[in-house]
Amino acid sequence: MRIIPIASGKGGVGKSLVAANLSVAFAQAGQKVVVADLDLGASNLHLVLGHQAPTMSIGSFLNNTKQDFSKVIAPTDIPNLWFIPGDGEIPGMANLKTFQRNALVKNLLGLKNMADILILDLGAGTHQSILDFFLLSTRGIVVSAPAVTAILNAYVFLKNSVFRLMYSVFKKGTPANEYMETVRKDVSGKSRQYIPQLIQEIAKIDPPSYERFKNNLDHFHPRLIMNMIEDPKDADVAMKIRRSCEEYLGMGIEHLGVMYRDGLQDTALSSRLPIVLYKPQSVLSQAVYRIADKILQSEEEEFDLAETEIEASFQEATIEAELDFETKSEYVEELLHSGALSQGDLLETVKSQQLEIAKLKKENNFLKLKLSQAMAKGFKP
Repeated sequence: MRIIPIASGKGGVGKSLVAANLSVAFAQAGQKVVVADLDLGASNLHLVLGHQAPTMSIGSFLNNTKQDFSKVIAPTDIPNLWFIPGDGEIPGMANLKTFQRNALVKNLLGLKNMADILILDLGAGTHQSILDFFLLSTRGIVVSAPAVTAILNAYVFLKNSVFRLMYSVFKKGTPANEYMETVRKDVSGKSRQYIPQLIQEIAKIDPPSYERFKNNLDHFHPRLIMNMIEDPKDADVAMKIRRSCEEYLGMGIEHLGVMYRDGLQDTALSSRLPIVLYKPQSVLSQAVYRIADKILQSEEEEFDLAETEIEASFQEATIEAELDFETKSEYVEELLHSGALSQGDLLETVKSQQLEIAKLKKENNFLKLKLSQAMAKGFKP
């Protein structure tokens, strides 16, 4: 069973949209798919899938982990697709106890006889439970948007994933763990270093722990989807995440592709249908199918992701951004000529985009100020 955790550093970047539509695309390709809503603090995947409000959910199971887990697995109207609803109404569900997390992981892994693919729609942020679910696969997906805050949070999420990987390897009592605790407790920040530097130090003081972690990190190849782009230039910001991961984390990431912002998604959501079912030929739907094909054609566990493969994935995403933009422009032109889209509609869209751009500029200036202040104090990522 292929496990595909889908995460984001912050909310509002379309993570659940990606999870729902990829699950449908895989099911249409003949794969047996289970998609689980693990955004336990704000579960809404059923809305994107067009599924009725659940009567049984993960929340029900977590309140009694001895019960039959199959009771929370619901069939959908889509052949080959099953759904595990989350629960955003039970207080404290986002903060799982250890025994709850272990029981949930055990039962999710137990679906291997039922599913070819298990998609995990994770909550936003870097809570320990979210990181643990993300690390169930070496090739989890991080969804980001071009906004500066989204890019920063995507990097922070990946950074915390690597640190979580460290602590899972560096057991208590080992020199590596003691060294990491010293670094963590250093409020002055004098001993803080980039992860490649930390690893070099651990290689000196605890070679066995270093070898175990290096082996895990070499097999850890997260993948990126850049969502909600408006222009081909927006796709270029993915390079910022790539460079930060290589320089500060000592890790390469693969680019799965881009997805343009599409007003049809809102219409599809109000119609209680995933966009790939509502309008399969739309630019957004075709991007989903393209990404699904890449995943299906890739190895389930890629143990040696070469730099040339990483570079090729980013180049391919750049080309796809250009081609999708041309297709999208042609589609808008067709709508104008057919009368389906009035000039007033187009002007309204432009105005809303200008407001969004103004908002992003303010965010950018604010973050630049904070970053310059942090750098003045000797902050390191």
